[in-house]
Amino acid sequence: MGRVALVLALVLSFAGRVAAKDPIYRLSIGDPARRDKDAAVVLDAITDTAAGETIEPVSLGQRLTSARLVLVGESHTSSESHRVELQVLRALHDAGRHVVIALEMVPYTGQAGLDGWISGAWSEQDFLDRGHWYDVWGYHWGYYRDIFDYARRNGMRMVAVNAPRELVTAVRQKGLSSLPADQASHLPPSIDTSSEDHLTFFKASFDEGDAMHGGMTDAAWKGMLSAQATWDGAMAWNAVKAFERVAADPQSVVVVLVGSGHVAYGLGIERQARAYFHERIASIIAVPIADEHGPVPVVRASYANFIWGVAHEKDSAWPTLGLSTRTADDGRRIVIDVEKDSPASRAGLAVGDMIVAIDQTPIANRESLNRVLAGYQWGDVAHVTVHRGEAEITLGVPLRRQP
Repeated sequence: MGRVALVLALVLSFAGRVAAKDPIYRLSIGDPARRDKDAAVVLDAITDTAAGETIEPVSLGQRLTSARLVLVGESHTSSESHRVELQVLRALHDAGRHVVIALEMVPYTGQAGLDGWISGAWSEQDFLDRGHWYDVWGYHWGYYRDIFDYARRNGMRMVAVNAPRELVTAVRQKGLSSLPADQASHLPPSIDTSSEDHLTFFKASFDEGDAMHGGMTDAAWKGMLSAQATWDGAMAWNAVKAFERVAADPQSVVVVLVGSGHVAYGLGIERQARAYFHERIASIIAVPIADEHGPVPVVRASYANFIWGVAHEKDSAWPTLGLSTRTADDGRRIVIDVEKDSPASRAGLAVGDMIVAIDQTPIANRESLNRVLAGYQWGDVAHVTVHRGEAEITLGVPLRRQP
């Protein structure tokens, strides 16, 4: 596995992960005025971390009156955080704001698909197929369907702000100056990769003993952070460009739906945007009141401007195999990591396995893998055929949650 592929796999994993251990919530980084204070996590309520007040969701619209860029941090497989995103959109809409939704889920090259969706020219199936949802994003469409439906019913413009994976690779390999003009227009002239706070947060976001990052050098960590900052910079730049198109309307607001790793402590999109955007930026992150280590009663106040307390979800709504893959030379998917106690590990899937088919459906690429997996429910059994060494074997993978 090449170094660039490893970096991108790790960064993509980081971008949407829910914090796995308390320290990530309790780092003394970010805003100096709040970095040494705590904020309560209250189920189904919102904590204004600057004021130290707990408010009801109905009051959020008023608190965001002057905000022109609102960053909402999600965990990609958390139904609770997607419910929060929808409630934020509703709160702003009900307060009379004219909402533009900026999406990490779609690279800027996919804008035509969003336009087709909002106009009604594309059906749901059109959007998934022609927009290549299961390639460009990959997470189950069911997590996002209510948000997309709400946007279309209310005529909210949706804007693709993410950078394609290949652009981030090009920046890492050759630098910003190497990009052609059409690509460079979607990135700021410079991207700040030098924040020690950001590096502290980035390292804390990976579990100790994680096989994919154990023993990494400082240079490798900084390389990963550079890739992460490129994503942050691209999304900041494209979100601000979307705002500039509606800035003359005093009720306009751009809401960025994005993985919480791009929002936390103001170190991702917000830090990159501060170099050229001088309107108010507000951040909201859904935080579960407990994780696998126990209750999470408080977080550091600098974690976000608003903390929305949500229920702990032990498992995702839709099943996953519990493995990570990368693209092999022939375009197929090769396993690079298997999570402990996951369906994949219990069934015997291993690093190095080349996925050939699932229930006799050929797996030719990332999109076909994600599309097939989206068809399963908990309790189903996926029969995964892999090349392992010189052999081809089929393993039954019961998609069961651990009690």
